[in-house]
Amino acid sequence: MLRSLNEMEKYSIRATDGDIGQVKDFYFDDVAWVIRYLVVEAGSWLNSKKVLISPISIQTPDWEQRVLPVRITKEQVKKSPDIDTEKPVSLQHQREYHDHYGYPYYWGGHGIWGGGLYPIAMMPGYVYGDDIVARRAAEAAYAKAERQRHRNDDPHLRSCQAVVGYHVHASDGEIGHVESLIVDQDTWAIRYFVVNTSNWWLGHKVLVAPQWITGVHWANQTVSVDMTREAVRTSPAFHSTEELNRTQEAGLYTHYGRTSYWPDGLAMQPDRQKPGTKTAHAGGAS
Repeated sequence: MLRSLNEMEKYSIRATDGDIGQVKDFYFDDVAWVIRYLVVEAGSWLNSKKVLISPISIQTPDWEQRVLPVRITKEQVKKSPDIDTEKPVSLQHQREYHDHYGYPYYWGGHGIWGGGLYPIAMMPGYVYGDDIVARRAAEAAYAKAERQRHRNDDPHLRSCQAVVGYHVHASDGEIGHVESLIVDQDTWAIRYFVVNTSNWWLGHKVLVAPQWITGVHWANQTVSVDMTREAVRTSPAFHSTEELNRTQEAGLYTHYGRTSYWPDGLAMQPDRQKPGTKTAHAGGAS
């Protein structure tokens, strides 16, 4: 299931012994394109301090009540390393954070979360269910290939709120601006940027996968994508995550001639390219 991060802001984070606070932002890894932390504004019990919550601790969400239960206590949060959420989060800070909660490090493994795809599987004592075991071999192969592809990259954590509003440029001109990000609720991988094209093509929104991005230019707040304006104009329109299903995703990937990310496309074949395009390397910075 795919979820919009815009819709998930202000969700409540509920520890095993009470509410921690509300989601205010998300930090994502700009190499693997995965949400690494939720920025949560704690309630009066912690003087409204902002703290980081890892998807590793998130249990089955209550989407109707807009609650994300976590398998940690308020006392653990209170004693967690002090991290300034207004500044970049260093790898040293992340090590201290993971050590405090007893989490293994997500970096350095073959998958986007250590050795696999699911953050919850990194929780100490987690036991795989039969449904996950059945898919694990194929998904692990995909995750290993993705990690190998990014082996020389220098990952950074970025604010999702900060990237909203960035202008998006196709190979032959601007197409709009980033309106939101859509994530996989199980892996917390960013699957799409929602691009609002109103400044160019009034009243339309389209989806762009991170793997089609050739560069994110943090200095001038722009995103470059490996496609033409005409390809974007004729692409399937996006309306809401509630209407977004696998059939629609398949149509989007077929339209752009790209290999899908889901299990049926795990053969890791090279992206099929349209004439005049170049291979995309997500997360390129300038």
